[in-house]
Amino acid sequence: MPKMIKTDAVRARNISEGLKGGIAWQMWHQKGQRCPKGTVPIRRSTVHDVLRAKSLYNFGKKQSKIPLARRVDAPDFQTGNGHEHAIAYTKSSQEIYGAKATINVWNPSVEVVNEFSLSQIWVLSGAFDGPDLNSIEAGWQVSPELYGDSRPRLFIYWTSDAYRATGCYNLLCSGFVQTNSRIAIGAAINPVSFLNGNQFDITILIWKDPKLGNWWMGFGGNTLVGYWPNELFTHLADQATMVEWGGEIVNSRPNNEHTSTQMGSGHFAEDGFGKASYFRNLEIVDSDNSLSSAQDISTMAENTNCYNIKSSYNNEWGTHFYYGGPGKSPKCP
Repeated sequence: MPKMIKTDAVRARNISEGLKGGIAWQMWHQKGQRCPKGTVPIRRSTVHDVLRAKSLYNFGKKQSKIPLARRVDAPDFQTGNGHEHAIAYTKSSQEIYGAKATINVWNPSVEVVNEFSLSQIWVLSGAFDGPDLNSIEAGWQVSPELYGDSRPRLFIYWTSDAYRATGCYNLLCSGFVQTNSRIAIGAAINPVSFLNGNQFDITILIWKDPKLGNWWMGFGGNTLVGYWPNELFTHLADQATMVEWGGEIVNSRPNNEHTSTQMGSGHFAEDGFGKASYFRNLEIVDSDNSLSSAQDISTMAENTNCYNIKSSYNNEWGTHFYYGGPGKSPKCP
C-alpha cells in the first residue's frame, strides 16, 4: 500500500507509490483500460486541442521567457505573457546529475483559458539570459488551453534553446522516449488534495544515466517512465548546474487586473499543512549517482502579495517548503 504520513487528523498519501498495489491514480485507469504488451499510452490530441493554441507552431510549447531565479524584475505585462513563480533553487553553480521531490497535488482554478498553473521540477544548464538554456521539467499542471479542461495532469517538458524552437510538452514532438505502458503522460491525476482533508502527493525523479548519458524520469518509488536522449541537449549533455522546485502561473492580466489564477492550493505558504500546497523531501543527484538532501537552497517569488513560499527542514520531510497563493486580492490588484 502507498506510504501514509499522518499530521494531526489529516493524512498525506503518496499516490505515485500506488502503482505497486494496482491503485488507479490516473483517471483512464479507473475505466479499466490497459495497453497491449509492447505499446505505451499516448494521450490523443484533437482538432480542438490544436485550435485552442495561438498557432500550429505554438501548439504544445511554452512561451519563450527568461527562466525564473535570475529574473527578479516584474513580469512582462506588455506581451501579455507574465509568468510568476514561487520557487526554491540550488544556490551555487555545481555539478548536478538529477533531482527528486514529492509534490502535493491540488486542483487550482485558472481564470483564463490561455493561462496555466503548474508545480514542477526544473533541471537546468546553460546561460539563463541567452538563447541556449537547456531545461528538463516534470510535474503536474492545470492548463485549459493545452488539455481542454481544468484537471491537474502529469506533464513533462524539455527545451535546448530557452523555449524558442526546440522541445514541447509531453509527447507532442519527438524527443522523450516513453518506456512505461501503465503511465500516461498528460493524463489526469485523481484523487487530489482537498482543504483540511486528506492530502495526496506524487514523487518525481529526474536523473542522468552515467553510462549512456540519457536523462531518465522516475515516478513513485522505483518506476521508470522513459528518458530524454542525451543528444537532445547541449549543456545538459554533460550535467545540470541548477535545480528549481516550485510553482508557476501565467498572469495575462484579464480586465487589466491581476489574474485570480491560483498557484498550488490557492492558499499562502503560512497556512501550512492541509491548506497550503507543499514540496517535500527535496533531493539532488551528485556525481557519484547518489541522492542526498538538498541542503543549500534559496527561495524566491516575484510578488509575495500574490504568491509566496516558505522553506523548512525536519527529519521526516527533509528539505521542504509550502508555497502558493490566490492571485488577485485587495493586496494583489
